[in-house]
Amino acid sequence: MLMTRKIIIDTDPGQDDAAAIMLAVASPELEVLGLTTVAGNVPLQLTSRNARLILEIAHRPDIPVYAGADAPLARPLVTAENVHGKSGLDGVELFEPAAPLAQGHAIDFIIDTLRRQAPGTVTLCPLGPLTNIAMALRQAPDVADRIEEIVLMGGGFFEGGNITPAAEFNVFVDPEAAAEVFAAGVPLTMMPLDVTHKALTSGDRIARLRRSGGRPAAVMADMLEFFERYDEQKYGTEGGPLHDPTVIAYLLRPDLFSGRQCNVEIETKSDLTLGMTVIDWWHVTDRKRNAMVMRDIDADGFFDLLIERLARL
Repeated sequence: MLMTRKIIIDTDPGQDDAAAIMLAVASPELEVLGLTTVAGNVPLQLTSRNARLILEIAHRPDIPVYAGADAPLARPLVTAENVHGKSGLDGVELFEPAAPLAQGHAIDFIIDTLRRQAPGTVTLCPLGPLTNIAMALRQAPDVADRIEEIVLMGGGFFEGGNITPAAEFNVFVDPEAAAEVFAAGVPLTMMPLDVTHKALTSGDRIARLRRSGGRPAAVMADMLEFFERYDEQKYGTEGGPLHDPTVIAYLLRPDLFSGRQCNVEIETKSDLTLGMTVIDWWHVTDRKRNAMVMRDIDADGFFDLLIERLARL
């Protein structure tokens, strides 16, 4: 009998968020209890629409979507339309999804779900700024011990940043939230830019995806062709890094990744390095190791998994 892992995906779609969501719902090893949305790549109204739209394309409109925080804990919102387009999902023809938002706030859904499920059976999968997760832990500190694991996309060490020289976008948008989550004592696995910049959407990989299946795979291929153009120009690479699906791929195939336990602290004060993930990769301090930081990925294996699963939708 297949054992399933229960997850909540916290997301700000984003084409790479869309790929992560599709990978999750296409995988019988995972039970997606719900999606919670946060302002990040685009404002909350659009991320909430985009999450429902993706689920409809993937034939899973039954999964509830709860709207969450529309701004960071302590700062004005920074968005990334220059990367994702004004809609957040530019590159395909968009529509208004039939399924409405679920009633209630994302933070309440996270708290209630963690309290209702058996302790240690729900994994949180944040793909954007950590505002919702931090607010849930603030409002209900008791739920920290009930989380199986937090597996997130964010930060960087050897790769530096992608929105500033020091900071990755998700952490930069709400560094205070990230600092609270990393200090919460919850088992945490981090997919930084060091991993995602090794998972490039080459022309061959997108072509394989397009040939692999039906409409969802074709829609994702169109999204990725738009998404990669920004990073190709920025980094001079063939293809762009596919960030968020690494979170879901890790749950399915942890053998595709390697890393080590480190202490990770978040810079919240410096104008120069705001949002930097200060990773003690070499264990040169005596600070407590609070995160499994991934550094390497089997990129071919990752894309094989992604293409095979999206072909099922």
